[in-house]
Amino acid sequence: MSAQRADARRNYLRILAVAEEEVAAHGADASFEQIARTAGVGSATVRRHFPSRLALLEAVSRERVEALRAHARDLTGSPGGDRYAVLMEWLDEVVAYCVRARGLAVALSYDGSVHDNSCSTTLQEAAGPLLGDAVRDGAMDPDVTAADLITLAVGLAMATEHHPEPTASAKRLLRLTTKGLSLRNPPCGGGISQVTLPAAGGVP
Repeated sequence: MSAQRADARRNYLRILAVAEEEVAAHGADASFEQIARTAGVGSATVRRHFPSRLALLEAVSRERVEALRAHARDLTGSPGGDRYAVLMEWLDEVVAYCVRARGLAVALSYDGSVHDNSCSTTLQEAAGPLLGDAVRDGAMDPDVTAADLITLAVGLAMATEHHPEPTASAKRLLRLTTKGLSLRNPPCGGGISQVTLPAAGGVP
């Protein structure tokens, strides 16, 4: 590696370290100008490395997202066990990461949708085999997609970020919501006595 390339690499790593601190403190609204001042470079240099806010958030979140992918790979196809529970364990981690890592949920849902960015693509690819295991186990509706699950996890993290205990709230809502996606639960109304409604204009 040439000295020039080595300097550029060190420059990038210094900017990234500062960006991680700024995103941790200010979330998705971290200031490019403050990052530049703290790193001791010009704003143009920061924007050369991170040409958009999505690029910045993806770079800051990459290590966390890779850790989630690695864990999904470890869980996929492991012998025995409840495949639905394994999938839920991993989704719990996704939710917890999104709550704790400010900016990650925004990176995953940038421009209001979970698509067309490397973070969401990585997590969808990681979720696919776990979801496939649960579907083959007869535990999940085969119409559910990995994109559905990541969208759900990200949405719940963002919806509960201002709750007193956001991680616990998001995980509870994840459980309540995914019950409707699981084939192990009775259809709506199961176990509830049916009520006969009166005819229009009639008296009960």
